[in-house]
Amino acid sequence: MVGSKKHSTEEEAQETPRFQQKTLTAPAPFADETSCQCQAPHEKLTIAQARLGTPVDRPVRVYADGIFDLFHAGHARALMQAKTLFPNSYLLVGVCSDDLTHKFKGFTVMNETERYEALRHCRYVDEVIRDAPWTLTPEFLEKHKIDFVAHDDIPYSSAGSDDVYKHIKEAGMFVPTQRTEGISTSDIITRIVRDYDVYARRNLQRGYTAKELNVSFINEKKYRFQNQVDKMKEKVKNVEEKSKEFVYKVEEKSHDLIQKWEEKSREFIGNFLELFGPDGAWAATVKYAVHADTFCNSELLN
Repeated sequence: MVGSKKHSTEEEAQETPRFQQKTLTAPAPFADETSCQCQAPHEKLTIAQARLGTPVDRPVRVYADGIFDLFHAGHARALMQAKTLFPNSYLLVGVCSDDLTHKFKGFTVMNETERYEALRHCRYVDEVIRDAPWTLTPEFLEKHKIDFVAHDDIPYSSAGSDDVYKHIKEAGMFVPTQRTEGISTSDIITRIVRDYDVYARRNLQRGYTAKELNVSFINEKKYRFQNQVDKMKEKVKNVEEKSKEFVYKVEEKSHDLIQKWEEKSREFIGNFLELFGPDGAWAATVKYAVHADTFCNSELLN
């Protein structure tokens, strides 16, 4: 039994490197630059089977797609969920091209190359598929040996369909993920548009030209004037803070001087009283002088 267990462990050790994730030390490869890593016969799986960690001879191939413009934490969390749906999974991420995205969704901030590269450097991604289709076809699923498709469960209405994932759901290949509330590409763009003047002024300060920022001549002068006003306000603020600090030091010094003066005054008064008080040295001297004068007068009379 011991020998059999040892032999089994050695076989597992030999098979493991084929499916070991390399994306923690290097960018994820592009699908068109690497061959499919699924060497075993690709049999159809149920979600229940996949959750049990079967098949043992290959990972479960999970596919997630999107635009991934201004790649953010919400995107990363969705991919993390897709990657961890099953005990042993290989995550393929499809990214739509600029042409397809502009046609069906709208203009993007990042171009397709930038979006591809952003996905390649996400730790959960094993492989990136460039120019992914808007609607998944049986041919595409077969080509990439996809077992399941991961996406949030909200119907995605686009390209004349009420839900582009409807046929995937009906085939039992859809696995839902949860959206991250409070962050999306649209939210980020809304913030930029809302605070446009702030960012325009910021980039002018950093050396960008009005032409690069698509800012008119009048607005450029307005922004530069506002920047000068802000600098002046900052200088005034610094002067005020330094003035407050100076006044505080003067007050602190004055307090120390007054305290020392009071101490010296008490000492002076004490010495004065000691010298000129009823029992002081001056009174004793006067009394001695009076006695001496009386003595002298009495001698003269005698």
